[in-house]
Amino acid sequence: MKNTHFFAVAFSICAGSLFAQSNLQPSAQVAEAMGKIQFLAGNWKGSGWIQMGPQRHTFKQTETVAWHANGTVLTIDGLGRDAADSTKIIHQAFALICYDQAAGQYLLRAVRADGNHVDADFSVQPDGSIVWGFVHPIAGRVRYTIRNAAGKWVESGEMSRDGQTWTPFLAMQLERVE
Repeated sequence: MKNTHFFAVAFSICAGSLFAQSNLQPSAQVAEAMGKIQFLAGNWKGSGWIQMGPQRHTFKQTETVAWHANGTVLTIDGLGRDAADSTKIIHQAFALICYDQAAGQYLLRAVRADGNHVDADFSVQPDGSIVWGFVHPIAGRVRYTIRNAAGKWVESGEMSRDGQTWTPFLAMQLERVE
């Protein structure tokens, strides 16, 4: 009898949770935060350059950006191929962005094709631009700035060893291709 009662209570709790999920809506705080980055959603392509060391490489870039979990998670799947040899991959990464309402900040985890990942700082500036970055053990502070420039995704990357002097190492411009 004890087991029957236990299973009845456990079933009621689980079933209640399942039915309750159909009514889940993001909080106003999460919806507002994620709304600030909605322009990223879609399929993008374009070109850019990257310089790590003495050589600058030009590339063709695609970004597939999609909403998940009722608009509370944004994923970015990026692939950069050498402009002269499309069989050569210059950059490949996958990122997940969400908003932690308890901490009042965005969370970004980016995973590169080599399996390494970074949990990056991520913020939306008053002008609507997005700044994200991290500390790299060799390069120092790395930051990326994404701007919505007349419907285009314009991104720059810079690094700094002292936090004062910034050196550009990446620039790209993408257009929506839906």
